[in-house]
Formats: sequence, structure tokens, C-alpha cells
Amino acid sequence: MAELAGNTSYQQINARIERLPVCSWHTKMRVIFGTAWFFDAFDSLAIAYVLPVLIGMWKLEPAQIGQLIAIGFAGQLIGSIGAGWLAERWGRIPAATLTLLIFTVMSFACAFAWSYDSLFWFRFIQGLGLGGEVPIMAAYVNEFAKAERRGRFSLGIQVMFAVGLPAAGLVGLYVVPNWGWQWMFIIGAVPAVVAFPLRALLPESPRWLASRGRFEEADFALRRIEDVAVAEGKELPPLSGNLPPVQAVPTRFADLFKGLYLKRTLVLWCVWICTYIITYGLTTWAPSLFRTVYKLPLQQSLTYGFVLTGIGLIGAIFCAFLIDPMGRKRLFTLGLFIGALPLLWFGMHAERSAVEVLTLVCSSFMFITTLALGLATYTAESYPNQLRALGGGVAGAWQRGASMLGPLLVGFIVQSGGADMVFVVFGLFAMAGAIILFLFGHETGGKVLEEVSPPV
Repeated sequence: MAELAGNTSYQQINARIERLPVCSWHTKMRVIFGTAWFFDAFDSLAIAYVLPVLIGMWKLEPAQIGQLIAIGFAGQLIGSIGAGWLAERWGRIPAATLTLLIFTVMSFACAFAWSYDSLFWFRFIQGLGLGGEVPIMAAYVNEFAKAERRGRFSLGIQVMFAVGLPAAGLVGLYVVPNWGWQWMFIIGAVPAVVAFPLRALLPESPRWLASRGRFEEADFALRRIEDVAVAEGKELPPLSGNLPPVQAVPTRFADLFKGLYLKRTLVLWCVWICTYIITYGLTTWAPSLFRTVYKLPLQQSLTYGFVLTGIGLIGAIFCAFLIDPMGRKRLFTLGLFIGALPLLWFGMHAERSAVEVLTLVCSSFMFITTLALGLATYTAESYPNQLRALGGGVAGAWQRGASMLGPLLVGFIVQSGGADMVFVVFGLFAMAGAIILFLFGHETGGKVLEEVSPPV
């Protein structure tokens, strides 16, 4: 049996998490959060596969296309900060439940949009929920992960986000031409409704409860999981006596910029921007670029967009296997640096076929998506318990801002400089991110969260 609640027990919340054997509770948690991550990606990218239809049906100009993509990320920017703050005030589970409810309802609403303006505002509200999901889920999952393989444990769930991107493409290839564009939003919403009641089955994060001074509740939440493990015949090893205790510390926004967290915050913001201005700039515009710039048929344009997201899944799987043995800083620096090279090659101004363009972009995207998947884990590890969701939410806001700017930037550059210049600009962003990480990045792997990110 687990230790009785008391001074020894509540101060060893992190030690009890470190010794906790994997059991059916972990499987349930991974399924629930993996489902939510999958449909976060699916709904984020659904717009890319309905746009080729809406462009002709609503007579959209390039600027309007960029705005329709960007407004969803504008909502996600606001939702990311707001949900991160709520997750520190209310807890991880209530805040995550609220975000899931918002994006589920608004996914259905998007399916019934009757004009450019209606879809514009529905996607903005949908973004409020989508933006809040990732930082909260990343914080929760990391707070249950052991130090030794925390990267793989966390990314094993987050890889469902990378699965959701090509899934959106695969579904879009069939559904949009055969069923109509509205079904992309309906399909994106229905499974999330199933996950909604399941989330009520998860206890609040014991680390968060302890950081708020609610030690008895933290002990009770953790005891529930320990009892599941014991009932399944798993042994609870002795507690480590040399880990720092979880401390009750209030959440203050200004603490993101104090001590070692000032440099971490600035580095993380820069890397999120450099990564996601490329990631969503490419994935959301890819089908439309192949349709409008390279004059490919609709079905072929959608197929090329699907290939790009499939390559991103390969990069995400590599990240899950390499993040612990290579370390976060080394893996991410190499990912950005190598990913920049094919994009910068577009500066040679040679004539290229659509297949050659796809090959170069896929070569870059495979490496850059190692960050697209792993940055949420890296950010969650980089902040203490009382700042983890808030820090992830604010960093995620920069991600969403970059995701909003990326599609707008593509629309502007295509009109003024051509498609090749789009890729060159993205290559420069990737190279800048690699340099920043190399010079100022920090390593978080292999240590207990309270060691790598002590309270302010």
C-alpha cells in the first residue's frame, strides 16, 4: 500500500510519481489525451482541404484565403494564454474540459457556415478551444511522466497530433470531392464528443494540487492510481529520498521573466515562432499552392498536401525515438538546421516541376516536424509546477501567432515575389531558430521536473 497521507507523503509526491509502475490507468489517460490531440490536429488542418472548394464557390481572393486560415490561429492565440492561466487557477482537468467543449461545438458550427464571414467568425471561436488544448495536455502528461523516459512517454501520446495531420489529408481526399466540404468539420467534431465524458474520469494532477498547497487531495489523487497498479499485481518500489519536494508556490505571470526563466522564456518563444511559421504556413497552403501556382487538378493538389503531412508523421516518429537518447537541444537544433537547407535551395531560381517542389519541401518538413511535435514537451519541462501550464500557454500563443502569420505571409509573398520566395523566407526562419537554440538553448532530459525547473 502507498504511504499514509502526512508530512512525509505529501512532500514526496514527485518521488511517488517517479516510482509509479505503468498500469491500465496510464493506458486510459493516453487514449483520452491522444484522441484529443488527434482531433486538435485534424480540425486545425481541415480548412486546408476545404479551401480549394471554397475558393471557387465563394470567389475568394488570395488575401481572403490567408485571412480565413489565419483567423483560426488568432482564436488559438487568445485561447492558449487564457486556458494556460485557467489551468493554473482551476486545475488541468477543468480547463481542458472547457477547451474541448468549445472546439467540439464550433466544429459543428463551421459545417453549417453559409458565407465567408460566417466561417471566418466560427473558426475564430473554434480556435479559442483548440488553442487551449495543447499546453494543458502537455503539462498534465509531463506531470505524470518519469524523468528517465519522459520524452518518449509524452511524445508517445503527442504523436497522435502528427497522425491527425495526414489523417485530415486522407479523409479530405475522399470526403471533400464525394461528400462535400462540410463533412470535414462534422467528422472532426463527432469523436471529440465521445472523448468529452471520458475526460471526467481522470484525476487532477497531483503535482498541480501540491503546488497549490492541496496536499491531501494530491495524496488522494495519486493513491487512486497506486491502488490500480497494486490491484494489477504491480509492485511499488521504495521511495527515493533525495528528490526535492513539490512546494506550494503561487502563480505569478512576472515569474516567467525571473532568474533562469527569463532566458528560457525568450528562447522558447523564438523557437516556437520559427518552427510554426513554417509548419502551418506550408501545411495549410500546400493544396492551394499546388492548385493555383502549379495549376494541378483538385484531386492531385489534395494528394500532394496529404503526402506532405505524411512525411511530417515520419519526422514525428523519429522525434519520439530520438528525443531521450539525443537530448532535446541537440535534436531540435539539428532538425531546424537540416530542415532549412532544402528551403534555402529555392533561392537558386531554377525551373522546377511540381514533383520537384514537393520533394524539396518534404525533405525539409520531415526534419522541422521533430520540433512541431516535441516543443510542447520541451516547454512543459522548462517551467516549474506553478508556471507549467501558463508558460506553455504563453509560448503556445506565440506558436499560434506564428501559425497565423505564416499563411498570411504566404499569401502576400505569392502575390509579390512568387512561390520560390515563400520557401526561401521559411528557410531563413528555420536557420534563425537553429542558431538561437545552439547558442542559448538548455537541456531538460533525464531529470525530475523539480530538479530541472525549480520553483521561483
